[in-house]
Amino acid sequence: MRVSGRRVGWRTAGWRRALLLRRLVAGVLVVLAVVLGGLGAASPEVAGSPVVVASRDLTPGEAIGPADLAVVSRPPGTVPEGALTTAAAVTGGRLVGGVRAGEVLTDVRLVGPEAARASAGTADAAGVPLRLADPAVAALVRPGALVDVVGGARGGGEGGTILAPGARVLAVLPAEDRSSSPVVVVALPGPVAARVAAATIGQEVTLTLR
Repeated sequence: MRVSGRRVGWRTAGWRRALLLRRLVAGVLVVLAVVLGGLGAASPEVAGSPVVVASRDLTPGEAIGPADLAVVSRPPGTVPEGALTTAAAVTGGRLVGGVRAGEVLTDVRLVGPEAARASAGTADAAGVPLRLADPAVAALVRPGALVDVVGGARGGGEGGTILAPGARVLAVLPAEDRSSSPVVVVALPGPVAARVAAATIGQEVTLTLR
């Protein structure tokens, strides 16, 4: 059987073109992989931000110890405003409210200037600790409650003078021992806070609940 040289040459040329095309496609894929790999290496990974979280459920007014805390990494977009980043900034502080295990701790969750400002709504607000004439009253108030601070009241809360109306309770701190009474910390605007702190020296105070 005779096969023309022209037909054989055509088949050979077609085979070579197909082989060249496959090699060209493979080369393009290799170059694309290298480029994408380079872009991935050049793009920095998003680093997490350290935040302090509660390692267990914590109660209002509780003093925070090192074992109550953990420092974890969270994506920057999930970190709340005022989040605390070191355990040292939290240890020894007291909470203005309850905290669940794993909750990120922020500056307004601790008794202090930030919590006072957030509660009183003024930039000069301060927290004023009050040791009440009747310790039983402290058991009736909770963080966030609205109270009037009354000075010079007689038994039963009568005959006193309202030193600060509409004070917001920040925390109720437990008594240090059996001979002392709990301390109620209220948030007040700066001038009122100074006046109440001065007025409570030498006179007993109580609270009326709103």
